[in-house]
Amino acid sequence: MGVGRLLLNILIVLAAIGGGFYQLKLKPILATLGIGRVIQPVGNTNCAAVAPELQACEKVVLHQPSGVIYLACSTRESRTHWLPNTLTLNNTGASRADYVATYDPKSQRVTKLKTLGFDSPRGLSLHGMDVVASTTNPSKLYVYLVNHRAPLTGDANVVGADSSIEVFKTTLGGSTLEYVRTVDSPLIETPNDVTGSADGQEFWVTNDHGAKTGLVRQLELLGRSATSVVYCHATEGCKYAIKNMHGNNGITQAPNGTFYVIDSSGGKLSILDKQADNTLVITDVISTDRALDNIMVDSQGHVWAAGFPKALVLIQEHFKNPDILSPSNAFRFSINTGPGAFYGEKYKVDRVFEDDGTIASGTTSAVYDADRNLLFLHGIAADKLVICKL
Repeated sequence: MGVGRLLLNILIVLAAIGGGFYQLKLKPILATLGIGRVIQPVGNTNCAAVAPELQACEKVVLHQPSGVIYLACSTRESRTHWLPNTLTLNNTGASRADYVATYDPKSQRVTKLKTLGFDSPRGLSLHGMDVVASTTNPSKLYVYLVNHRAPLTGDANVVGADSSIEVFKTTLGGSTLEYVRTVDSPLIETPNDVTGSADGQEFWVTNDHGAKTGLVRQLELLGRSATSVVYCHATEGCKYAIKNMHGNNGITQAPNGTFYVIDSSGGKLSILDKQADNTLVITDVISTDRALDNIMVDSQGHVWAAGFPKALVLIQEHFKNPDILSPSNAFRFSINTGPGAFYGEKYKVDRVFEDDGTIASGTTSAVYDADRNLLFLHGIAADKLVICKL
């Protein structure tokens, strides 16, 4: 066989391999990232922007009985410098004075909670959060915070953030956060979101990557499953609840004990059962067509998630310059009780809200108050809280 013919055959084989790689790996990734997607607005005609003083609030948590929401906020400028989950690691430009605030939609009152007893020189750089009412006193609330601290030594671009979970307590309607404890562990490597217990003693936290920095971290976008959920107890320490998941991001638990975890880059919602030893086992997975972020369970048992119609715009443009608009979504997941259930469609996924970014830009939390028909939208670099009446 001539050299030319041999080279041609090699190129044909490489093209076939490349084509297979595109169809099996690259094409689904590009679709999930929103390449070529046309925005189809829905649910965005009865919305209002409120509380402009509350900016860059990555996580929103609803206190269902009162209708008050809790927000983990920063500054938009800080997010452009310090966002470890996107490898934005200029810690000299990071805010160390992030805060938790409340917003009462009934009175339209904003309260920035003052921390008491927390004296860490590295302050607070907030990401995920959970707010849980005490089982013994419903007015007492435990607040669990993902805190992306700067590293004590080394270049953050090399060693990454030195993140921890901060536990505070507050009272419903109060204006302070009383420090309880800091939990750090080698297992809490790249924390994104957290769900806590009603006694302030334990929590589950997602690691959104298998490494803080480096090339191996980048391979996860191509399907490498290296993320995890870590379980921690105040006196027993931390352990893996589950390993080798993909794209872990938002986490929450329902009143019946079911856990839900988002695969952000894969656009999937995993359903997990808690075992007697506090580990987790996946029982089902629901797929969507786009990247997802934080999740919550409403009072009717439906799961809500923020979605990214154009994830590349969010990451490559909006996070670098928050004034650039990024389209937003809110999805509702529920048990399918319609005709499709007969054909094996166990779950129903509804696109309840979609906007080109004009109304709600860069939404990372979509929280629904089913008792009051209010949808709350905010984002990690957003300039306002948006409330929609559904």
